[in-house]
Amino acid sequence: MARQLIKALQFAGHDVELVSRLKCRLRNAGMLEDVAADARREVDEVAARWQQQGTPDLVMTYHVYYKSPDLIGSPLARRFDIPYVTVEASYAGKRDRDEWAEAQAISSSAIRQAGLNICFTDRDAEGVARLVPTERLAILPPFADFSGLEIARQPKSATGTVQLLAIAMMLKGNKLASFRLLAEAFRRMPLGNWQLTIVGDGPVRDEVEAMFDGLERVRFAGQKDAAGVAGCLDSSDVLVWPGYREAFGLAYLEAQGAGLPVIAMRSGGVEAVVRDGETGILVEEGDTAQFANAVMKLVENTAVRERLGKQAQAFALEERGLAPASALLDELLQEVVSR
Repeated sequence: MARQLIKALQFAGHDVELVSRLKCRLRNAGMLEDVAADARREVDEVAARWQQQGTPDLVMTYHVYYKSPDLIGSPLARRFDIPYVTVEASYAGKRDRDEWAEAQAISSSAIRQAGLNICFTDRDAEGVARLVPTERLAILPPFADFSGLEIARQPKSATGTVQLLAIAMMLKGNKLASFRLLAEAFRRMPLGNWQLTIVGDGPVRDEVEAMFDGLERVRFAGQKDAAGVAGCLDSSDVLVWPGYREAFGLAYLEAQGAGLPVIAMRSGGVEAVVRDGETGILVEEGDTAQFANAVMKLVENTAVRERLGKQAQAFALEERGLAPASALLDELLQEVVSR
């Protein structure tokens, strides 16, 4: 999503500098001291460069939260008295009282410092609103650059095999939980006119593949680059991905931009990018039977599948493309700079 933000800023005519590639994400709370020391050195290096070359008009930091406190952008903005903005910051109060409290305090301080905190979902905005007044909050609906994915889909024969697609990294935690539900749902489904292709790779691939063992209509395509993913979207009919605790899910937007309806769960921020009954079908979190039934509904009903796909593409391209997001983002930032 950070790359999408850079594209949106550039689309609006802004010059964007990525000032640091230091990885500040903490795998555990004990990493904070070492990462903070590295960040202080990075801040000094950037500051020295800015003193020679000039300072930017605004500092923006993406995805500030307790596991990724802003140790670079926030200090630089304070040092040079530059307007500061966060995008997709989040706040969970329970982290104020556990082993993450110190990292959480740094994250919360940055959120309070920001002239504006831009959130993608109401869920994140509700958390951040515990730290700052509403006038320092704004919603930027999740968006994507659909260039290369704007596919004029051709109606397929009602008797052809319905191509189902799942795209995700194979990681522990919520991703693995989503794969588990997906496998359980497909074991409930009757043999029919469908084929599931799973795109992705990762450290738990063997475990994921074992979940689907014995399902003959499931194939693993491995990791794909952007062009490969676009090709998979072009040849598929429906995106099926449960989405446990997804922030919102960029893959959902990309699939809709390519004209695919989506089957997912009401979980995390998924409802911010998939409209139930309009661009796809959302089921209750953890309900494998509902998920399987939703898949079979779109497998068996060509008219519904194609109607949802057309509506999904219209929604994505007209409301969630780069141009409208860029215009709104530009408006929000211009207001911060002009204060």
